[in-house]
Amino acid sequence: MANFVKTFVQICNYLQDPELVARFQHFCGIEGTFPDAPNAPDSGVSEPDRPGMRKRVQQGAQSSDAGVGNGAAGDGPTPQVNGMLGDDTTGPDGSSSSAAADSETTIAKPLRRNSLTGDTGQEFLIHNKFLFYLFTFGTELGNEMFFIIFFPFLLWNIDALVSRRLIVVWAWNLFVGQSTKDMIRWSRPASPPVVKVEVFYNSEYSMPSTHAMTGTALPFCLFMLTYGRWQYPFLLGFCVALSWSVLVCVSRVYMGMHSVLEVITGFLYTLLILAFFQPILGKIDNYYMMGSYAPLMIVVSHVGFGLVAFSLDSWSTSRGDTAQALGTGAGAALASHVNYQLGLQLDPPLSSLPLTLPSLSFSLVLRSMLRFFIGVAVLLVTRMIMKAVTIPFLCRLFGLPMDDVRRARQQMKVELPYRYIVYSVVGFSCACFVPLLFKILGLA
Repeated sequence: MANFVKTFVQICNYLQDPELVARFQHFCGIEGTFPDAPNAPDSGVSEPDRPGMRKRVQQGAQSSDAGVGNGAAGDGPTPQVNGMLGDDTTGPDGSSSSAAADSETTIAKPLRRNSLTGDTGQEFLIHNKFLFYLFTFGTELGNEMFFIIFFPFLLWNIDALVSRRLIVVWAWNLFVGQSTKDMIRWSRPASPPVVKVEVFYNSEYSMPSTHAMTGTALPFCLFMLTYGRWQYPFLLGFCVALSWSVLVCVSRVYMGMHSVLEVITGFLYTLLILAFFQPILGKIDNYYMMGSYAPLMIVVSHVGFGLVAFSLDSWSTSRGDTAQALGTGAGAALASHVNYQLGLQLDPPLSSLPLTLPSLSFSLVLRSMLRFFIGVAVLLVTRMIMKAVTIPFLCRLFGLPMDDVRRARQQMKVELPYRYIVYSVVGFSCACFVPLLFKILGLA
């Protein structure tokens, strides 16, 4: 038993080693532009301790002025746009890169600059553009914009029952993952040696990978909900779910955001969560629709767990992600209750199962695209209006200056209600108001 534990710990240490991430990135054609000199003692960048066990550098007010990049000490934010900058491979010091002879090499900046922390990162070189675009797509499958596209399309055009149950699992899965991060408190892989291809989530803790969790929960829960309800081969559904999950998981190592251990843990953690939800998900959905006290329970549970999550640690971008998911889940759940009580959206009868995809036609595609684009436009406008109204209102309510939105949103009393209000309205609009609008426009 002692030997087993010792071997297990050694394997975990190996899988948590940032050098393993760096080697994988190098194999995939990512090369950092690290300075030769080590970090200066007063640079504000902490030296890494043991892999996975060091404390996260707190992102305070000064973090917006400090560069958080691929190991560069004291690099401030640059005006360059994140992403591809062209085929120039000249290094930051003006010297030519050794890869200059490679016409496929591209110099780039980290993806998705974080407007709240000011993280911009440091330039790196891309030697394999195909893998860069592939894993960029993979990591986007776990980001907000994908959810804004995926859930509404599924709800409006394919299967409302599957969509609303999937949102339940997604919201609680993300809450469990983010809360676990804040209890374990492992920081991101050390850079150097790891290249930060993405910096948006760099201020969060990293164990487990919530991208890996959502990237596993969505496809496998979708497979779990649709197999038998929809007519398709088991092997096809399983292979699609597995490929989706693997792509998202591997992309997080490629991006330098997670160690291999954190990704594997996120994958296995989600399988346990899905096993918990599988026998009770239908009961939860039915209660949300039919329960007399369902609206009260939805609000109390989603807000209550959000308060617990926000109290686990100091501010980071994970606070907003947690409240955003719970707010969206609450809004969609309230909408399902309203829809059922008013008879606005009824599920197909059991006698019609298994469902089959209708044959494609021009009118069907046109109708689906009109529903999608009109609906998403409504959601984006709703989100924009709610943001513009909610943040100033909360600042006035709590006597905070409105000239620094970033600093205001780093406070729980602003960020928590802001996220809840905005995304609960978006979730409710998606599941109730937009389908009603489709009926009015004759697109239902």
